[in-house]
Amino acid sequence: MNLTLSVDDGVVERAREVARQQGKSLNAVIREFLERMVGAQAGTTTADELLGLMRKHGGHSGGKKITREDAYRRRP
Repeated sequence: MNLTLSVDDGVVERAREVARQQGKSLNAVIREFLERMVGAQAGTTTADELLGLMRKHGGHSGGKKITREDAYRRRP
């Protein structure tokens, strides 16, 4: 589906620059934002985020027990 938005030119240009720095198109950044907002992330995106968290935190829970509900709870 195509979507038309009204956004200030300066905001669009700054957003394009941020997207470019992330190696993405502005379209991709907006699509990802909307998918996250409604909880419809692609499985690969979720997997990539999980791998990033595992790398960042070393995969050690420090003995904390994680419930199924905790594992599936979405962050704001």
